[in-house]
Amino acid sequence: MGGTGGGMNKTLTITGVTINAMALIAPGAFLWITYQVQAAQTAPNGSLTASDMWPGLLFALILAFLTAASYSMLARRYPEAGTGSSYYFTERAFLERGGAAARFARVAKFTIGWLSHLYYWIYPGVMVAFMATLIAYIFSIFHIDLRTPVQVAIAVAFALLVGYIAFRGINGSTTANILINAVQIVMLVATTILALAYRMINPQHVAFVMPSLASIVVPHNFANVLFQGTIAILLLVGFESATALAAEAKHPSFVSKGVILSLIIQGLVMYLFEYFGAQAWINTGYTQVVGGKTVNGFAAAAASSGPIGDMVRNLGNTLLGGIGLPLVIIVAGIVALAILGTTLACLNTGVRVTYAMGRDQEVPTALGMLHGQYATPHYGVWVLTLVSAVVGAFGVISVQNLTTISFVSNIGTFLLYGMTNLIAMLALADEAGKTHITLRLVVPLLGMLANIGMLLAVFYLGILGGGATKTSAVEAILCSLMWAVLGVAYFVSNSKARQRSMLPPQARARAGAGV
Repeated sequence: MGGTGGGMNKTLTITGVTINAMALIAPGAFLWITYQVQAAQTAPNGSLTASDMWPGLLFALILAFLTAASYSMLARRYPEAGTGSSYYFTERAFLERGGAAARFARVAKFTIGWLSHLYYWIYPGVMVAFMATLIAYIFSIFHIDLRTPVQVAIAVAFALLVGYIAFRGINGSTTANILINAVQIVMLVATTILALAYRMINPQHVAFVMPSLASIVVPHNFANVLFQGTIAILLLVGFESATALAAEAKHPSFVSKGVILSLIIQGLVMYLFEYFGAQAWINTGYTQVVGGKTVNGFAAAAASSGPIGDMVRNLGNTLLGGIGLPLVIIVAGIVALAILGTTLACLNTGVRVTYAMGRDQEVPTALGMLHGQYATPHYGVWVLTLVSAVVGAFGVISVQNLTTISFVSNIGTFLLYGMTNLIAMLALADEAGKTHITLRLVVPLLGMLANIGMLLAVFYLGILGGGATKTSAVEAILCSLMWAVLGVAYFVSNSKARQRSMLPPQARARAGAGV
């Protein structure tokens, strides 16, 4: 990304827009980095919910598609949104309704912009923590134990590296993401085929945790499906990032199409396939020692810092002539590249929403400035880099901490997605002659209800859950509430300092969150 005249250049084709969104969804990375958290999740009665991992992913995918449809329709309706995404859509929708609704335009857009930071500003830190954990796992293969302080240092160094790449501009990011996506897709397809082959051949004559292939996809407990969905959404978020690239897309239609295409390719095709393979492989012969006690299956996956790495090593040793060690190193390296692309894509999206708010003076104006040479929101990039370093350092300390920051990010996601579906209903209400009622009302309504359901599931885990899952959920809820209170205080104080009315008697004519 370059720029003249203080603006962003329109350099992204539909491939560029879609690839940047796909980088956030990154199926090769997330199979590796979230499987442990998913395997470790417990229901309120203390039992593992991992047997409903695939149905939970499917439920989250349905939620994602409903929300993606709303984003796509909003991007079509407001092609001038620039970097603002939902923040911009909200203001325009309220202003277009006129009357009393228009008075609430500023409050509504600030609310959605502020709450979206729970997602966009925490998510990169989650990825930073996952990268440090991955590197620690790679060293453990060679029997080198990286202590927590070293992992913290790795997290900080990785955050700084990603921040520097984002500072230099999005064109380089797009090129890197094309290569990373291609490599990881080839890798995960090959790994999944091997996992299914292991199931069919069963070279070690083990008992499989999932008794049949059908049992992988059939829900066992609806509550557990919801609980798994609260984590699975972390795998799928990112499709909406395309709408924050409108200022850099060569044609407005690329944005609305990129939202859907990225989710189809990565979520519908790749994720469901790879998780099916991983669940098919998990077996009682896979063991870990926890507190002097040997556990197997999902419990072993929960105890490992890299259960998918363990699977890859097993597949290499049993099916490919004993090449497990070099194979797992290669796959881990590809995953590391995918995490880099994911972290970079989310940081690029997050700072652009903040940039839009800075342009509106709803956050410090320095965050709404572009670098003279690279035309990037450089102050926002470096602030988010520091936040990511802190969040990532916290996450590597323990699996519980990692689950906590994942929950915080997901609470932000559910709030943002739920509110965006509501905005879609508001914005599309007058398109009776152009948009079918299913798209302008039913789809956004279902999307909003699904996100509310997932949010309530997190609260349910916090109130009635057990063990580390309950602790993480409670911590995440408290962090989210603190952020909301801070937002109210900042909005009031900023309004007074700038002598701006929180509920202006007459809304301004121009929406201010575009390019």
